[in-house]
Amino acid sequence: MAKPSQATWGGRFSSGPAELMLRFSESVTFDRRLAPFDIAGSKAHSAMLAHVGLITAAERNAIHKGLDAIAADILAGKFVWDVKLEDVHMNIEHALKQRVPAAAKLHTARSRNDQVALDMRLYFKSACAEVGAGLRAVQRVLVELADRHREVLIPGYTHLQRAQPVSIAHHLLAWVEMIGRDVRRFADVAEHANICPLGAGAIAGTTLPIDREFVATALGFVDAKGRPQVTPNSMDTVADRDLFLEFAAAAAIAGVHFSRIAEDLILWSSAEFRFIDLPDAFCTGSSLMPQKKNPDAAELLRGKSGRLVGNLQTLLVLVKGLPMTYNRDLQEDKPPLFDSHDTLVICADVLAATLAGAKVIPAACAAAVADPLLLATDLADYLVDRGVPFRDAHHAVGALVKCAEGLGLPLPQVPQDEAQKIHKEFAKDWPSVFDLDRAMAARRGTGMPSPAQVKKQVARWRKALAE
Repeated sequence: MAKPSQATWGGRFSSGPAELMLRFSESVTFDRRLAPFDIAGSKAHSAMLAHVGLITAAERNAIHKGLDAIAADILAGKFVWDVKLEDVHMNIEHALKQRVPAAAKLHTARSRNDQVALDMRLYFKSACAEVGAGLRAVQRVLVELADRHREVLIPGYTHLQRAQPVSIAHHLLAWVEMIGRDVRRFADVAEHANICPLGAGAIAGTTLPIDREFVATALGFVDAKGRPQVTPNSMDTVADRDLFLEFAAAAAIAGVHFSRIAEDLILWSSAEFRFIDLPDAFCTGSSLMPQKKNPDAAELLRGKSGRLVGNLQTLLVLVKGLPMTYNRDLQEDKPPLFDSHDTLVICADVLAATLAGAKVIPAACAAAVADPLLLATDLADYLVDRGVPFRDAHHAVGALVKCAEGLGLPLPQVPQDEAQKIHKEFAKDWPSVFDLDRAMAARRGTGMPSPAQVKKQVARWRKALAE
């Protein structure tokens, strides 16, 4: 029998790939990280082959023993990866065949197309769990920080202009809500990944009597009732890259959230704000200016969001014009995906550590929130309580603000006679509106920043994050 020109598919070819083609087409330099999932899939597949009688129990056991030995070598850093074998799948299969003769039967009723689909679905389930844990760690730090500073008030901003007073805890809890949606998005990706693709073959399944549900159950692709879940269409199974897009999109959105948090931290730590002091361990100095303390960790968090968005764009462009089903272009789906995973994990760790070391500066917060203009809307509400239509109340308070500016006085110190000229419903008690404690206590509706509501939301998140 003629020796094939390439170990896995070369029977049809008279010569092997050019050296340049091998370097151009290999993927093992990045897809080797799938090895644990590839080995788990191969063990389940060989168990199924024995279950349906396509290999013997002894052959199955030998394959499993060999795969376990390879897994141990990989973990110990002893396994030698060969780019000439193209990818993680062929490297492991080649090493296994050198150790176990029965390994020549392992690829029965399986293609690399459904094999990589299986590896990636197992990877997604693992990656989503890791990312979710990192995101929840950030949430826990934020909840702790909020709980310690529930009494500290700051200006809330719209258009980066002072708007209304909020507690800094309420602001921090807004970030917790944002990240909570990220956690749910990754949980959705994991749920969508929980369907077994093995058995789709290259495109049209196999004529051999395999048991797809057996493999699905063995690998944990089951629903809440323990029933196996398998993909329903073999063509879609090997062509589908929705999970890649969903993971990258969830990572990009989380990265944008991190960027917005980082922007607030950068502003708050500036001399113009001084609401917080960031930890030295996550800041750097200047090579020229000895006084500088630069918020580099926050700036890098802001910058890496572009990388995460770019990875999503790469994947969208990669798949946008591909015909059914598998095309070699899809080999390029892994580098941006792996990068999004790794980038988001370290970003979450850095953000959690930065926040854990941040110190709120109550005096600077108090000075900023003392601006009476922050309660101008409360004054409009005061007039509404006295029967004035809101649009009229809004206009009257605006006129009062202009009057105060003209007189060079803080808003609550406008003389009563001047206030009365603007609107007769400015009774003598209107300056009482500018009591911050009263103003905050009045914001008692669900989702508002009253002390009672903030305490309630802290408790809600503590319970949720403990589950």
